Amino acid sequence: MSKTPMPVLKEDKPRPKTARKIIWILLLLFIALLTILFFRSPVSQVTDIEITGNTFNTDEQLLEESGVGFGDQFFGVDPDKIGERLQALGTIREAQVIKTFPGSISIVIEEQPTVAYELTSDGSLLAILASGTSVPVSASGIAVEKPILTNWEPSDPNKAKLSEVLADIPGSLTSDISEITPSPTLSFPDRIKLYTRSKFEVITTVSLLKDKVEYLNQVTEVEQPGLITMLEADSYVPFVAESEDEEGE
Repeated sequence: MSKTPMPVLKEDKPRPKTARKIIWILLLLFIALLTILFFRSPVSQVTDIEITGNTFNTDEQLLEESGVGFGDQFFGVDPDKIGERLQALGTIREAQVIKTFPGSISIVIEEQPTVAYELTSDGSLLAILASGTSVPVSASGIAVEKPILTNWEPSDPNKAKLSEVLADIPGSLTSDISEITPSPTLSFPDRIKLYTRSKFEVITTVSLLKDKVEYLNQVTEVEQPGLITMLEADSYVPFVAESEDEEGE
């Protein structure tokens, strides 16, 4: 009786696709582990913050307002959001935020320029910025060529508009203006009075000042002190003539 040959068992071979899947899963797990370790390590955190260019606000004030602090996630810091928060203070024109890995953040401040000063009821002096914000005058002194605002209410919207207008006018055209006061009328709600260092009195409006200031300087450079009106039409009346008429009467 012949024996039936036993079938040969084939060796199981690993499936290539299954092996690749296992390798990829292990690789992803390894990367995830490294990522977790990285974000928990000091290397991924903010370790150094430098602020330059600020005089109106302290470093502590700017840090609190910026929303960024030591130990925050470095890659979670949004420079645009920091800039927006700081500009909302009213004292800052632009804040440039520079991130340098690992962990270093530099904030470069460009402050709003001073366009005028204001004498408060208690006798203290405030600097008026281009944004309309008022800040205490620093110990470094004041720019004597800037005008002083008097008798303005803090909530007067024309005060902020005036600050913006003064910021757009070259300093050479406003250096003779020593004082600006509100003088509203029904026809001209933003009417103002200006007093110059050359002894002129000027009547105009906040909205017209930028366009009329060249005429003002043309008159003050060649005429005797007098009253200058710069509204819908421009006029000039010298004080001397008024005095002579009064003597004649």
